[in-house]
This record gives sequence, C-alpha cells and structure tokens, in this order.
Amino acid sequence: MLGPDFPFAHDRWVRHADGLGSVPPGRLGTPVAVVGGGISGLVAAYELMRLGLRPVVFEAGELGGRMRTASFPGHPGTVAELGAMRFPASATTLFHYIGLVGLETRPFPNPMAAATPHTVVDVNGDRHFARVPEDLPSAYQEVYDAWTKVLEEGADFSAMDSAIRRRDTAMIKAIWNRLVPLLDDQSFYGFLASSSAFASFRHREIFGQVGFGSGGWDTDFPNSMLEILRVVYTGADEGHRELTGGAQQLPLRLWRHAPARSAYWPAGTSLADLHPDGPRPAVTRLSRSDGGIVVETAEGTAEFAAAVLTPQVRLLLSGIDTAEDLFPNDVWTAVERTHYMGASKLFALVDRPFWQDVDDRTGRPVMGMTLTDRAPRGVYLFDDGPDAPGVMCLSYTWNDDSLKTAALSAEERLDVMLRHLRRIYPDVDVRSRIIAPPVAVTWETEPHFMGAFKSNLPGQYRYQRRLFTHFVQDALPAHQRGVFLAGDDVSWTGGFAEGAVTTALNAVWGVLHHLGGRTPAGNPGPGDDFPALAPIELPS
Repeated sequence: MLGPDFPFAHDRWVRHADGLGSVPPGRLGTPVAVVGGGISGLVAAYELMRLGLRPVVFEAGELGGRMRTASFPGHPGTVAELGAMRFPASATTLFHYIGLVGLETRPFPNPMAAATPHTVVDVNGDRHFARVPEDLPSAYQEVYDAWTKVLEEGADFSAMDSAIRRRDTAMIKAIWNRLVPLLDDQSFYGFLASSSAFASFRHREIFGQVGFGSGGWDTDFPNSMLEILRVVYTGADEGHRELTGGAQQLPLRLWRHAPARSAYWPAGTSLADLHPDGPRPAVTRLSRSDGGIVVETAEGTAEFAAAVLTPQVRLLLSGIDTAEDLFPNDVWTAVERTHYMGASKLFALVDRPFWQDVDDRTGRPVMGMTLTDRAPRGVYLFDDGPDAPGVMCLSYTWNDDSLKTAALSAEERLDVMLRHLRRIYPDVDVRSRIIAPPVAVTWETEPHFMGAFKSNLPGQYRYQRRLFTHFVQDALPAHQRGVFLAGDDVSWTGGFAEGAVTTALNAVWGVLHHLGGRTPAGNPGPGDDFPALAPIELPS
C-alpha cells in the first residue's frame, strides 16, 4: 500500500539490516509514553523498545484496539472478528509484523473470490447465484466496465498502478499532485455521476449495492473521491487475507515478542517484560510542562520526554482532557473536523458449515456469501472443516445501515437479520443451527472509539495533511514539539491496519529525531525523505 500522498517505503525501512537508527547513549532507557494499545501503539512501542527507549503503554480497554477478536459464550477458541478482519496482500509493512510473530494467514471469503465457493447477490428482490463475476447478468458486467473506464479516464489508473508497482515515486507524485486539487472537492458519487460511463442511475445503484472486490460502495458515496482512489490504487480492496486464530493474535503476540536485536535491553526482553503488571490504565489528562509531556491516570501522574498518541483523535476532544497547548491551532482544527465512518457487525455460531449442503433441486449450495440491499447488507461465512462449528457474520453494515441497529441488543439484531435472510433463503432455517448467543458490535457506540475509522469528506484534504505531517516538527516552536500522533485515522488510508502501522513508524522516527537520535546513512527514515516526498500542500 505505497500510498500516493507520501510514497515512502516503510516496509523497506523497517526490514533494513542497519535498523531504524540509534539514540544518544545518555538517552538510552528514556521513558516514552505510548497512549493506546492497538496495533499502532504496539508497533510504536515495539520499535521504541528496539531503539533502547522505555515505552510505557497506556490502554483504556484491552490490547488490540479494533483488532478485536471475540469468542462465543461457552465456546472458547471460536473467532468472531469484531473489528479488522481482512488484510490486503499489498499491506507489506503490516505483513512484516505478521511474519515476525509467526502468524499464519489464509484467503478471506470475499464475494466471488477464489476462496468463496458460492456468492448470492440479492438486489431489488432479484437473486443471482455466482462463483465468478461472469456468472452475473450483463448489467453487472456493464457496471464493471463503467468503473474501469471512469478510473482510467478520470484518475489515470493504469499509469498510477504501474508507478506504484515499480515504486516510481517521481511518477506517483506527478500524477497525484495533479489530481489532488482537481478532486479534493469531489465526492465519490459526484465523480461517478459526472462521468458518461455512469450516466445510468441503475448502474450507479448496482455499483453502490454490490460493487467489486469486497462488496458495495454506496456507504462511501458521500466521501471524498481521493479516499476511494487511495484504496483502489494500492490494491487495498483485493487479495484479502485473514489471520488464523483471529486478528487480535497480532497485537497480543507483538506484546510478548522479544526482538532478535535490541539496544540497551537484555536479550529476550519484550513489551510484556517492561510491563509486568500489564499496560498502564486509561489516560484521563494530557498536558505539557517544562520537562515534557504530562500523562495523568486514575493511579497518578508521570512526565515523559516524548509521547505517541494513538487513540482515535476525537477522543482528544472528549475522552481525554487534553490541554490546548499540546498542538498548534491548525492541528486542533483538523482534529475537530475529522469525519468517521460507523460500522456494525453481528455474528452467530452454528453447529457446522451447513451452507455447503447441496440443494437437490438446484444443484447449488443451500446458501452462500451474500450481498444484499436488505438489512444484513453483507453475510460472510467461515468454517474450519465440515465437522467443526461454523461462524456466520450475519450482518456487516456501515453508517446509516449501522445506525439502524445501534439501539438493538445482539438478540434483537439476530431476529431482524434472520427475518430478512429468510426472504432470500426461504427454505433455510438458520436459527435451528445456532448453538451460542450471538455476538455484536457497533463501533460508533463503543466509548473508547466512537466510530470505526476516519474517511475524509470532500474538501478535507488540508485537514488530513495537518494530522499526517505533524510528525515532522522542526518548524514548530520548541514548546510544541515532542508529542506525536499515530493511528489509521492519522494516515491517508483510514480503516486499514497498514495505515496504523506506517503512521506508528512515522511517530517512531519523530521520537528518535526529537531525542537527538539519527537514522543510518543507508536507511533514511520517513522524516529524512520528507522534503522529497511530502504531500502536496493546497493553498488556503
């Protein structure tokens, strides 16, 4: 996911044999606060530890953030992915850490993917059964052709795809810097509707309901077209993998993983070893002092030479009492304006993967991965073999669709989704197969999140640039340096763990630089290459 805004190769930087850099000997062992124990916070903490600093991790809930895997009551070891669940193969920096901790992956059962034996598309009351896109009616092929055409004509897709694959940063910047001022004010829907390829409302409707790759796009229609291009350019919407045993295994294993090489700390030291009582509790207040950054919790107050903040930035406005002088005014404005997507999921555990049973009348499986304009929107099916229990994600919804069930309990949501699925599969009794209470989540009502992930609206490029570039602080007055933002909402690719990881690495570079350290001559970091790769700055 070599993003067009800042095409720095984080995967190469973190894998380089010379390491990320070194801090002055007098700084070894310096405590650095890391607020938030999601994947961004833990990557930052892990790499700070490798540099010989002492990360102190604060976490209000459980380690993992939106990499949260739940088990069904009474069935330990079962997997319901409440947050992140599918990871594009192009997320090469993320996959560095997946490989580092020895996690296995397998293909994710997206609609009409090779790992999905059967897909059902149910739109406007019409049902279609498909293994590959060519099995769908001609209207769907027309929509696919229109999408291909509009990307080529309006966004130089082939040229950008080639440049990213070759890591030709000059070409990436040339294409993107031309498009940003043209498309920053354009919504996704407006981009489609203004194209002759999508002159048909019916085609736009089908595209919104079904889409291509991971499903429908209509909940993204109000968002900036630049957000969509970042996804399709980098292959983030295809080639998805799932993590065996659940996504939360990654942050939990990274917490316990001892680096092969680490400055200052004895061999075998892990983040868990530096936190024998677990992460510190929730942060209640953040402020500055003459000596650095002050972090307050219910247990007391501590001062740090630097801090990395990884919670969703809207928590700095509500969940954490954050002093105004922590950031410049223009960064605060960007924090205020950050727009978040909402998302809900509902999972059920069934006795076995019955959906693979063949209907004698049709010769098809009785059920398949389902895309629909009804309440469930997306139904995903997971199994570990014919004799093991199966997991059904009975509903995966966004924004308005998510809010329709936000006030309902998990059992009430189950009733709603089964009622709608019965209209698609009248002969399938899903309820009789369920063997455990359902598990549900709505991220906009989760107190430590209040949303799933950021997605810029038209005209918000300038705000995102302020958040993303804040890790380069030489131009700031001395009293406003030392605190660094990270997380997928700070990245250009909200909703993808790759963005959480790469912004964590940006923050690591920021801390290293702030404490007087330096990167190896042969392995410059993101801040070192910033002058050449910096995101284009639009006029005010």
